[in-house]
Amino acid sequence: MKPANVAEFYRRLRDLEPAPKTELKYINAYTLLVAVVLSAQATDVGVNKATGPLFAVVDTPEKMLKLGEAGLKNYIKTIGLFNAKAANVIALSKILIEQHGSQVPATRDALEALPGVGRKTANVVLNVAFGQHTIAVDTHIFRVGNRTGLAPGKNPLEVEEKLEKVTPAEFKQHAHHWLILHGRYVCIARTPQCWRCVVADLCTFKPKTPPPGDAKAKPRTVPKPKAVKSRKPAPKAVKRRP
Repeated sequence: MKPANVAEFYRRLRDLEPAPKTELKYINAYTLLVAVVLSAQATDVGVNKATGPLFAVVDTPEKMLKLGEAGLKNYIKTIGLFNAKAANVIALSKILIEQHGSQVPATRDALEALPGVGRKTANVVLNVAFGQHTIAVDTHIFRVGNRTGLAPGKNPLEVEEKLEKVTPAEFKQHAHHWLILHGRYVCIARTPQCWRCVVADLCTFKPKTPPPGDAKAKPRTVPKPKAVKSRKPAPKAVKRRP
């Protein structure tokens, strides 16, 4: 995508949502970190349902350790992989107390050294809690980057590096949120809603999905991978006794 089109791409998304925010609910940097760790392979809605009651009683590493792993599991048992996530949250809380004065560190290396924290989680925390110009590439941003031609890449790191390179400085603070919201609600996985997309004319995806009920064209959908059928051996003939 040409630099002028990239700037226009972000400009239009900014016009729709001038000050986007994460959809995860949190109280402070610590609860944000916990929420993002819990959100791995889970929806923000599902995480918020669990963390609402949890954060009403726990908002510091000390309180989390007092609650304990078993107590934490009772709050987050509706979230996928809750056993492993509970263990990671307790472990990272202990490290925050022992090594960081109970504060969430503001560097990538320190964050990624915490249990359950990878590059994506670190990028979210750095951006939301500390205002750093990081771009966390999740499944939505990976799709938008490749589908639109904004930042094509074979893996999340490639997409992230290209987004860092092509995104104008004035848009970097909120680029992560604009792209994730666009991918979550408009440029969705199965059938992108091109007919209501504000950047459709800048996007390289073709053919565009027509409006629902448009008799002139069939909706464009992303095909599902074909299932591999297992071949069953032919049944043996049953010999009849004379």
